[in-house]
Parts: sequence; structure tokens; C-alpha cells
Amino acid sequence: MSLLLTQLDGWEGFTPVKAATFTPTQMKRGLDLLRNAGGLRPHQHEYLLKEVITTSQFPYLFGQILDRQILARYKAAVADWKAWTRLGTVPDFNTARRHKVYGNDNLLPQVAEKGEYLVSPMGEARYDLEVFKRGRQLDISWESVINDSMNAMGDIPQRFATAAVRTEAWLAAGLYSSAAGPNVLLYGAPIVDVDGQNVTNLGTLPLTIANLQTTLSLMTQQRDPQGMPILVRGVHLVVPPALEFTMRTILSSALVQWTEVGAGGGIPVPTTNVIPQYGLQGHVDPMIPVIDVTANVDTTWYLFAAPAEGAAIEFAHLRGHESPEICMKASDKVSVGGGAMDPFSGDFATDNIFYRIRIVCGGTQLDPRYTYSQDGTT
Repeated sequence: MSLLLTQLDGWEGFTPVKAATFTPTQMKRGLDLLRNAGGLRPHQHEYLLKEVITTSQFPYLFGQILDRQILARYKAAVADWKAWTRLGTVPDFNTARRHKVYGNDNLLPQVAEKGEYLVSPMGEARYDLEVFKRGRQLDISWESVINDSMNAMGDIPQRFATAAVRTEAWLAAGLYSSAAGPNVLLYGAPIVDVDGQNVTNLGTLPLTIANLQTTLSLMTQQRDPQGMPILVRGVHLVVPPALEFTMRTILSSALVQWTEVGAGGGIPVPTTNVIPQYGLQGHVDPMIPVIDVTANVDTTWYLFAAPAEGAAIEFAHLRGHESPEICMKASDKVSVGGGAMDPFSGDFATDNIFYRIRIVCGGTQLDPRYTYSQDGTT
């Protein structure tokens, strides 16, 4: 290769690269030679390079190879949203119901001698959930596939898979976030749950160690419809990318500065940061700033209980279709001999080659007691 670069250096009276045109086959052969795709021995590879260097067309061919590039695809930034979301399935496209039954778990009343045991009424409410199809089709001409010497179309299935993963992450984030900030279907000060009770789970505190402790305490103070305390521990802290470093600092700091308020001047002293002992898991959801377009998006943060303890949101797929379905249309051509043809030969009418992706999913908000949001505006 060093010999090749030496030969290419300092040419006089050269012709611009784009003035010469080459077929995709010629381009591929030239690139294969430069990369030694055939696995030639070093002396054989060097001999062939010396031979082609002397031809009048190879410099232009080499220039066009350098000029043609496939830009790298963007890396998919997807949150681990399944950690704080209840996952489920539904049997069909009809509205599915998530029933909430409450009652008979409050304090037992005293029964007088020979008194009657009274019946305590139970309540029932429901959350509705639907799934929908999402997808797209891509058709590629047969000529494009033939001319695709750089295999630019070879990663279509992977691109479709990335689109599916991104779409599901976007839909899941939209269950708790919205264009106006925390989703009003889940957060309020207060919000009315389907059981008819007022639940406050929205505040304005910025993300600090003290404010995180305050919010965790507020979650543990939530009450069921009978007014009884329930065990709600926020174990998933979800932030936009702008708060990632703040979140990681809080979750990893061993000490905090603390000042005792009393007579005389307070002296700052270090004390143990108990947040890391709480078992709190930090998550960055890159979809939050995609959905939330308010001025407070970079200061808004969320706490979720573990879905096994209580779910604030649910994301479901159609049963039997839990994964993205990527398919290619079989060719409707038949060879003269009667045999089936390669799908890459395209359809009968246009020679086009078809790809398609489908996902079937949806979500809903559940009990607001199992989450809390702060928009950081104070």
C-alpha cells in the first residue's frame, strides 16, 4: 500500500476523479484488490498492485473508491424503560381492562358481645388499555440491488429493528411525559385516580440529594382508598440526558455536607449519604426531551416504584406478537420451468423488492401512587 501511495503522489496533469466513470463491478474489483479481499500472498498482492499502477485508468478508479462512502448510521439511544414499566399482553384489539379492586383490607371494627359481624363494602374501578399496529414498508428496485456494490441496502432489517425499538421507547415515555411536561393523565397536585381518591404526585423541586430524600419520603406517605398507609418505595429514578451527571453524582456520593441549625453559627460537617443504601437505580431516558418541549424539560425528573410492588404505567403487546416482525415479500414470479424464484428477483409487475415491519403494542397509565415527578422550577 505504501508503494501505491507513493505512485499516486505528485502526479502532473491529472484528470479530476469525477471526470471518469466506472461500473459498480469495476469499483468493487478495484476495492477488493486494495483490501486484498482474495487473500493473496504478500508478494502476489504487491505484484498485482504494481501492474495496475501503470495502467491509465486505475488512478481514477482509486479516486472514485475514495470518494464513495456510506456514512455511519446514528447509534440508537434507547432507554431501559422496561425496568420501571409493567409489561403485559392482550388477546386482541378490543379495549382491555385492568381491574382495580379495593376494600376489606382496612382496620377491623370491634364486635360487641353477641354483636353482628358487619359487611365492609368493596370498590372496583378499571383502567383501559388498547394496542395498535405500527409499521412501514420499503420497496427497492431490482436495479438498485444489482448496483449496490457497497451493500448500502444490506442492513434494512437492522434499520427496521432499530425503528421498532425506538418506537416502543417513545411510546413508553409518552405514558408519563408529554409535550406540556409530566403527563396530566398520571401526575397532578392532586390528580383523581379511578378509585375516586385525590393523589398528589407532582412537585417543583430541583434534583438534589435533599430534594430526592424529600420526594422519596412523600412517596412512602401515600394512602390507599381507605386512607391506610401503603408501602411505596421509589426505586427507579428517571431523568433526561441533561440531568445524568447530577443523578450519578447523587447516587454515587459517599458523603454529603450537613449543617446543624442551632444556637450560634452552624459548622458544616460531613455525614453519610444514605441514598446509595436505598437501592435506588438511576436511568436516563433520551426520549424525554423528544416528547417534552417545555422550558423545564432539562430539570424534570421522575421516581417510579418497582413494577412488582405496584405499577404506575403498563405497556402491552398483542399476545403472540411480542417482538417486531420483519418480513420480505416472496416473489410472485414463476420461472418458465415452474420453479419458485428468489425473493430478490422482485415482484412480477415491477421487479421491486419489498420489506415490511410491524409491531403491535400500546400502553396506559395505572395507579398514580406508584410514581412522583418534580419539574425543578423552584
